[in-house]
Amino acid sequence: MTEAEIVRVAVKSMGLDDLKPFDPAEKIIEYVLAAEEKMNKLIDMTCAAFADETASESPAPGGGSIAAYLGALGAALATMVANLSSHKAGWDNRWQEFSDWAVKGQQIKDDLLRLVDEDTEAFNGVMAAFGLPKTTDEEKAARSVAIQAATKYATEIPFRTMQRAFDAFEVIRAMVEHGNPNSVSDAGVGALCARSAVMGAYLNVKINAAGLKDRDFADEMLAKGAEIERKAIEAEAEILGVVNKKVGEQLEFDRVAIR
Repeated sequence: MTEAEIVRVAVKSMGLDDLKPFDPAEKIIEYVLAAEEKMNKLIDMTCAAFADETASESPAPGGGSIAAYLGALGAALATMVANLSSHKAGWDNRWQEFSDWAVKGQQIKDDLLRLVDEDTEAFNGVMAAFGLPKTTDEEKAARSVAIQAATKYATEIPFRTMQRAFDAFEVIRAMVEHGNPNSVSDAGVGALCARSAVMGAYLNVKINAAGLKDRDFADEMLAKGAEIERKAIEAEAEILGVVNKKVGEQLEFDRVAIR
């Protein structure tokens, strides 16, 4: 369950809205305290607003944030299939199995959503470092150090996106192979999202690593990233092979039934 769903259930079960509507944003102190900060977060935008912001002349959010969001969507689809499977008629004895997968999928999704904003913050940090004064030798030295530190961080964030998006394949594969067969195409789309997230994030790793003076660190990120990308492409191909086989079998079954 998402946090919003847990709150909704709590409100209903405790009767908090019996006398008048209960607005979590106004009544839950943590939400009140975080309201101002949340106003500036990309993940709190509507889908349309996020797309419009991406399409604007502002350089952020860019490919790194989009890659993280793609990964979150891939994990979300796998989680959806797990939840649907846990309530499938005749599968009552498998509730715990799918519940465990759903919890894992939610965790991956939430981590990737945080990386959506963190990637943009990392980019802004690089821009801020480049904007530091460079009049004196001291200022130039401090600016160079700040640029390198910000660029290193901006390399680490998309690499973390790669790692977490790749983690989603475990849940996706399980749902394709063992989940509700009526939702196998949804899990397949999740695989497409996860692979695109890994590849998109790796592009950001590469472009940021190119500006690093610490070549040992840069080369390590590039090598590890290349391996994750390779595995993601391989995982997607395997999963889509299973998805297309199951979809084809269902199509054939439907044709026979119609005859």
